[in-house]
Amino acid sequence: MMYEKFYNLKARPFRLSPDPRFLFRSKVHTKALAYLSYGLQTGEGFIVITGGVGTGKTMLSRLILSRVNKSKVIAVELVTSQLESDDLLRLVAGTLGLAHQDLPKSSLLRNIETFLMARAREGKRVLLLVDEVQNLSPSALEELRMLSNFQVGEKALLQSFLLGQDEFRPILQSSGMEQFRQRIIASFHLEPLKQDEVQEYIFHRLRLCGWKGNPQFENDIFALIHEHTSGIPRRINKLCDRVLLYGCVEESHNIGVDDVKAVIEEESKEIQTATDEVDLPKGGDLRPQQAAANNVQPLRPEITVGDGDTRLQVLEKKVAELEKTMRKDNKRFQRMLMMLAMSDDGDEEMLEALKSQDKVDKI
Repeated sequence: MMYEKFYNLKARPFRLSPDPRFLFRSKVHTKALAYLSYGLQTGEGFIVITGGVGTGKTMLSRLILSRVNKSKVIAVELVTSQLESDDLLRLVAGTLGLAHQDLPKSSLLRNIETFLMARAREGKRVLLLVDEVQNLSPSALEELRMLSNFQVGEKALLQSFLLGQDEFRPILQSSGMEQFRQRIIASFHLEPLKQDEVQEYIFHRLRLCGWKGNPQFENDIFALIHEHTSGIPRRINKLCDRVLLYGCVEESHNIGVDDVKAVIEEESKEIQTATDEVDLPKGGDLRPQQAAANNVQPLRPEITVGDGDTRLQVLEKKVAELEKTMRKDNKRFQRMLMMLAMSDDGDEEMLEALKSQDKVDKI
């Protein structure tokens, strides 16, 4: 059973994929949106949005792109890696549907300019959205600047939205970027959400999915969520998604501090498990006997035979502890199973294997 059914939600409110419909208009995001809108109206130069990972750059850009008049603006998106100047021009040409394989730089520039001129004659202009711009080399950034020079009379043929992480800010301020900076029409840096914005952010996303107060949230959890996520929307989404799943498995309609702490602890254990490495002795792998010995668990000292204990009492204690452990492990297993089922790119073989193991456990 998915948690959206348990809580009568229309959809998952904390999906990680950017969706402009879920944009929360914090003070920072409202200002950024105003800058983007202004830049779009000018139709020229560079508009720069920077911010840390998960602060909402892509969501903002997609909201702006959804608002453009598609009959007058052709919008294309580039996600960059470590590109040099010629590689960038080939990527731009290929994205525009132009010939680009094995062509020299001069031919690439001519093809791009011809395309832009043809669109201008049709009364259209081209908007280039460049994501992860901090990965571009100085020579590739210079090619972007040169592309912005294409114009007919006083009308620019190409405008660029540049989205970058924090590392792009010092790059922009470096001594060799003066001409590039002069082309920037508007720029804005996205900061994380403030602590007093976290509660409204969470409720905003929940309401969009039909939330009617089920589950209820204790007031103290929002400061804890802000502390753990540093106010970064993507991290808030990830944590809240897990918290709702935890609440569903626990069949709880009230989310409190203990629930959030339990999820944070689970995440920490999963990260620790993934990063732990076995220290091998010099000269090779552990021998089977040694490896097995390392997995031997010490006897539990609390289950010992005292003067007043009978064998039956000891057995009852052991059974009670075993049942408690099995219930706890089963709930954790169910959460893992549900997370795999909800994952957009879940491993089908792993999911089937877990389901099969669940059937074995119930026998």
